[in-house]
Amino acid sequence: MDPLSISSASTALILIDLQQGILGRPLAPHASATVVENAAKLVNRFRQLAAIVVLVRVEFSPDGKDVLKNPVDSSFAVRPGQMPPDWSKYVPEIGPVAGDILITKHQWGAFYGTELDLQLRRRGVTTIVIGGVATNFGVESTARDAWERNYSLIFAEDATSAMSAEAHTFAITTIFPRLGRVRSTAEILGALK
Repeated sequence: MDPLSISSASTALILIDLQQGILGRPLAPHASATVVENAAKLVNRFRQLAAIVVLVRVEFSPDGKDVLKNPVDSSFAVRPGQMPPDWSKYVPEIGPVAGDILITKHQWGAFYGTELDLQLRRRGVTTIVIGGVATNFGVESTARDAWERNYSLIFAEDATSAMSAEAHTFAITTIFPRLGRVRSTAEILGALK
């Protein structure tokens, strides 16, 4: 493993779907509380360094017309208009605060149909530290898109979790090492300059 050195001037922290309605579900291998605790450590350090924090959430219009409706064998049924009012609110431990970039997406990945790439490029970002829920859905989809856009990626393994330990482990051990570097929150915090 190469030693990690992260320049806060050209790095953004992107956290995927750390919102009340998603973190209320059972997660594995890291419980919601662990993911939020580690994400908060990263957010606080990035903000101390005046580095870029991007908070991404998924939300749909009340009529549900922006929900993907492709035929699939298995899916989580999104029922717009039936979600609790605080479903899409970010958890208070991560913010948002003034200066954060807030992205609302309508599918797994945070790049398609949003201004995420534009906002990162205008700020000179070349490296992304990424975490959130779910490892193999929103985080992986966003990471694949980021890699194809030539961003360097660092995955915060313990600030990321999935609906099952097996799904998380597969992404962390098989997919993510091909897209970037997988590190712990502590390793990332120690490498930030």
